[in-house]
Parts: sequence; C-alpha cells; structure tokens
Amino acid sequence: MRFLIYISDYIIPFIFFYIIGMGLLMKQNVFDDFISGAKDGFKVVIDILPTLIGLMVAIGILRASGVLDELAYLLQPVTDKLHFPSEAVPLVIIKMFSSSAATSLLLDIFKEHGPDSYLGRLTSIIMSSTETIFYTLAVYFMAAGVKKTRYTLVGCLLAALTGVVASVVVTNLVF
Repeated sequence: MRFLIYISDYIIPFIFFYIIGMGLLMKQNVFDDFISGAKDGFKVVIDILPTLIGLMVAIGILRASGVLDELAYLLQPVTDKLHFPSEAVPLVIIKMFSSSAATSLLLDIFKEHGPDSYLGRLTSIIMSSTETIFYTLAVYFMAAGVKKTRYTLVGCLLAALTGVVASVVVTNLVF
C-alpha cells in the first residue's frame, strides 16, 4: 500500500518532467508549444461556453421547479417493484446532464439520510458508475465538430442504465 501512495505522490511531477525532457530531446520549443496549446484551449472554452451556460440554467430550473421530485413520486410504484429507491431518481436523471449538479443532490441525500445509509452508499456508487452523457455529447462533440452521432446516445444511455443496475447489485452484495 505504501508503494501506491509513493507512486501517486510522484507520478504527476514525473509526467511533467518527462514531457519537458522529451520535448527538449526532440529539439522542440516546449514553451511555445505550451502557449500554442493554451491558446487552442481558450478557443475551445469560448466555443463551448454557451452550451455550458444553457445546461446549468436548465438544471437549475428543473431543481427549483420541483419537477424532479414530482417525477420521483410518479415513478415510485415502478421503482418499488425494481427495489430501487425513488429518492435516487432525480440524481440519476441529473447525473446525465451535470456531475456538479448531481453532486449537490448527493449532498442533499447525505444530509437527509446519511452517507452510511443504504441510499447514501447506493447514490455514491451510482455517481462513480455513470457519466454525464448529455454534457459530454454536447461539449466534446461540438468542440470536435462531430455532426453525426449515429448510435452514440443509445449506447451512452444503455451504459448509464448498466451502471445504475450494477450499482444496485454491488450495494446489495457489499452492504
């Protein structure tokens, strides 16, 4: 275990010096390459900023309106049959759009039910087992100029569902 801690402390500086060293060995102007990459990064940020703002506003509206809580209440008969707590439905939905908004919902669950409760553990594992599908598709596909996504959305939704089901199974097995 100490070996892993030692490695984790030094891996980032090692990679940093490795990249600089390789750049110097290949006779590249490392600083100019860094500046060029940083400029490209700012262009990407400026391009995706409206999308990010739109996602954050939409999520804020959903949370404030109570639509998510109402949806959880409506789905409760279905979630009860599946042995899935309806309180986790808003987190699963929001996680597909924004990880930071889902984290705030997770903290609300921790405050109400506790982090060591079944719901707290389940939602923690769900957070680790799912991805921000719509954020990733919107931001990265737009930045890369991808127009035809084909079956990407269906695959992502299937992967998210698999992550949620696996979270329930793991939570029931381990805790």
